[in-house]
Amino acid sequence: MTFVKTNLHAPGAFFEAEAAGLAWLAESHELGGARIVRVEAVGRHSIELEQLVSGRPTPDAAADFGRALAVTHRTGADAFGSPPAGWNGPNFIGSRPMECRPDPSWGRFYAQQRVRPYLDIALAVGSIEGPDAADAMSVCELLESGAADDGEPARRIHGDLWNGNVVWTNDGVVLIDPAAHGGHRETDLAMLDLFGVAYLDVVLESYDDEFALGGGWRERVAMHQLHPLAVHAAGHGPSYGRALGEAARKTLDLF
Repeated sequence: MTFVKTNLHAPGAFFEAEAAGLAWLAESHELGGARIVRVEAVGRHSIELEQLVSGRPTPDAAADFGRALAVTHRTGADAFGSPPAGWNGPNFIGSRPMECRPDPSWGRFYAQQRVRPYLDIALAVGSIEGPDAADAMSVCELLESGAADDGEPARRIHGDLWNGNVVWTNDGVVLIDPAAHGGHRETDLAMLDLFGVAYLDVVLESYDDEFALGGGWRERVAMHQLHPLAVHAAGHGPSYGRALGEAARKTLDLF
C-alpha cells in the first residue's frame, strides 16, 4: 500500500527535495536512527510514499523515538546549513523556500538563513511590529556575532519536527515531511516542545540518556524556536509575531 501526495502547483524540485531529505535522514536507520517514511517514487508534481497506519502513542514508543532521534542527530552533517548529501536543488520549509548555504558558525547560519528571511516577510505583511520587531532584529544581530556558538558540531536534523510530522504507528514512530539540513540538534527538540508531542518528557529523557545534551539546554529552547515562530509569523498572522518577540526577548536575556 502506498500514499501519493500531489500538487500541480508545487515549486520546481519541491518533491525531489523532500525525497532527498528523507533519504538522507534514513541513512542512520540501520545504525538505530529514527525510522523515516519510505519513498517509492518521486516526480515533478507528486511523491509516492509507503502507506502508514496510525497507532496509539505509548511511553515505550516515545522512549524508543527519543533514542532513535539521538542516533540520527549523531550521524552528523558537513556544516551548519548544509543540504542533504548529494542534493544541489532548492530546499523548503513547508511550501516556503529555505536557504541551505554551509556556514561554520551556527549563530550566523541560524540568523541569516533560518530567522531573517521569514522575519522580513512577517515585517512586510504586518505580522510583527513595534518592540517585538525590534527585539527580533536585535536577536539576529546577536546570533550573527557568534555569541551563541557553543562548539556543538553540525548535526543531521529533521528541520520541521512538529507533531504532525511524527507519525505514531503500532511499530513505533515514523518521521515524514522533513526540511532536513545540517543544524543544531536542540532545534529539533525545541520544535517538538513548541507544538507538543505525546510523552514529550519521555522522549527528551530518553534522548538525553542516549546523547547527553549540554548544560542549560532548557533555557535555550526559546532561541531554537525562533525559526519556526518566524516561519509561522510570515504566514499565520500577528499571534506568531508576538510569540516571536517573546522568544527573542528570552534569547536576549541569556546573554
